[in-house]
Amino acid sequence: MKRGRWFLPETPDVIGLLRDQLAVTIEALDALAAWAGGDLTSAEAVRAAETRGDVSKRKLLDAIRDSFVTPIAAEDLFALSRGIDWILKHALDLIEEAEVMDCAPDTDIAEMAGLLALAARKIDDAIDQLSSDGDRATAAADAAIEAERKLEHLYYQGMAGLLELTDMRERISRRELYRRCSHIGEQMVDVAERIVYAVVKES
Repeated sequence: MKRGRWFLPETPDVIGLLRDQLAVTIEALDALAAWAGGDLTSAEAVRAAETRGDVSKRKLLDAIRDSFVTPIAAEDLFALSRGIDWILKHALDLIEEAEVMDCAPDTDIAEMAGLLALAARKIDDAIDQLSSDGDRATAAADAAIEAERKLEHLYYQGMAGLLELTDMRERISRRELYRRCSHIGEQMVDVAERIVYAVVKES
């Protein structure tokens, strides 16, 4: 009588898939920074990235569902994926809001967009270390939060500068765009803090 063979189900590389999703968001944030710097055609790259980000997110969620075990809790993977998805979607919202209001980005928005791209790269560094080195993952997440703190400083600086504008329409439009940048930064902090939380749970 032949003995049956038992196989454990395959364990997909969910961390790799999460980084794949984040790579699309980083690409979108780079395009956002280019757009904010004056290359308005880069808006199309952000739009294209949103569709690809949805595909990447779905691949990750399917892999989480099919995984026998995951290197960190499935709920943390889901929360990180959702947060990364929101960052990308709100980056596109920033562009579309600017277009609707016919308000071109200024230097403050360009600097904030650059900090968002930097913070996303720090998030990627953190996720890369998430299942192997909790201390390094936490340090990278903290660096992302620090980039967002600099963004908040620019936000308040920009908001103060709006008081000098005499054109009420421009003042209101720029205020909304600054707020959008600040909101994306807050979402970046949420993702970074979720990484720190995941490290604490696994320690």
